[in-house]
Amino acid sequence: MSPRSQGIAAAVIAVAAAGAVVATTGAAEAGTISGTLYRDPGTAVARWVAANPNDSRTAVIRDKIASQPASRWFANFNLSTIGSEVSSYVGAANAVNQIPALTLYAIPNRDCGGASAGGAPDLNQYQNWVNAVAANLGNRTAIVILEPDSIALQTCLSAGEITARDQALATATRTLKAANPNAKVYLDAGHSTWNSAAEQAGRLAAAGVANADGFYTNVSNFNGTSSEVNYGKAIIGALNGRGIGGKHQVVDTSRNGGASGDWCGDDNTDRRIGAYPTTATNDGDVDAYLWVKPPGEADGCKYAAGSFQPDLAYSLASSAPNPPVSSSPTAVPSSSSPSPAPSSASPSSSGTPDPVGAGCSAVFAVTSSWSGGYQATVKVTAGSRVTSGWTVSWTPGAGQSISQVWNGTLTVSGSTVTVRNVSWNGALEPGGHAEFGLIASGSATTPALTCTSL
Repeated sequence: MSPRSQGIAAAVIAVAAAGAVVATTGAAEAGTISGTLYRDPGTAVARWVAANPNDSRTAVIRDKIASQPASRWFANFNLSTIGSEVSSYVGAANAVNQIPALTLYAIPNRDCGGASAGGAPDLNQYQNWVNAVAANLGNRTAIVILEPDSIALQTCLSAGEITARDQALATATRTLKAANPNAKVYLDAGHSTWNSAAEQAGRLAAAGVANADGFYTNVSNFNGTSSEVNYGKAIIGALNGRGIGGKHQVVDTSRNGGASGDWCGDDNTDRRIGAYPTTATNDGDVDAYLWVKPPGEADGCKYAAGSFQPDLAYSLASSAPNPPVSSSPTAVPSSSSPSPAPSSASPSSSGTPDPVGAGCSAVFAVTSSWSGGYQATVKVTAGSRVTSGWTVSWTPGAGQSISQVWNGTLTVSGSTVTVRNVSWNGALEPGGHAEFGLIASGSATTPALTCTSL
């Protein structure tokens, strides 16, 4: 079993130049994907943050990991539920105008029977599973990471089984693209210290990459971003030599910002989160840097594979740079609260103008709501001068209370709620902006905000 395959086990069980931070303004730069990646409010790390507000590690884990979008793994082969699972996830992303990333992991004989063994019982039933996924992808942009290890790891398969798998992957790709032409489908290209670029390009060609948008590398591994990008460019060149052009790469940067060492991340304190997830890669060959492997989930060496471990998350994040200030994190209510569901109405917002052009303005947007509570973001925009700090205040409606704030410091005095900037998002250039988020109880409303700046 390859080092990458062992790392993938963690992500599966959880659902059944390296270290650089890529600043993003939310708009795509290079690549073929434009937009903001979906921040799922139901991740294991977000639930842990909500349930442990007083833990000394919470602020770091919240601001640097739970705040970021990550791919949702669909690895449970269940034909009766997969359609609704995909529909719910994609629908939630569409409701807030963000791009969902899905990792599909149910190919028969996955991981060659290793730590992540499982999947569909046969290729016919696998295709039925893919059909259900495709039927619920919607019609907007979605990123599909199709079957990690399915192409780079084939050592357990006979020649006939390899051919059958390649055909199944090619059919799956066509099915997904036909159901949603806006879906971006990427196939498995291993990583830069596994198969050669020429070998991997040949395998991708055999698996139908001609009909896909490209390939992904480094899933559940630790290789540096620059090495992966160079490897991807070599694969693209080899594919071009085969007459297969126009393909792009996605790189998993969830934990590739650290030093060398054992592949297993469970007790390796040299590991760090890498580039924050973004579609703004500044590289025409790279569509996105994604967090496919959820940071903080164990590899199975020291802890149960797939379990969320706050000490691992803290180790990954503690010395990492802060996220770009334009990033808008998502959190979730505590595990005892209802899971937030997207409101059927369009997100609503209210704001205050900056009439003199010198202070700041703030816009409040409800992003999701559920029975008894809601989630919102507040975008703060500087006026015509440099801002060294900002404060947003408002009076909540009857029955409302703020239970959690991220990317800001909350104080409550009487009937007034005030949120001030944290250390790393207070300094804004003229017209620059920062965002903070909150979870509140009560009915979702859009209050009148007052924004002041230093």
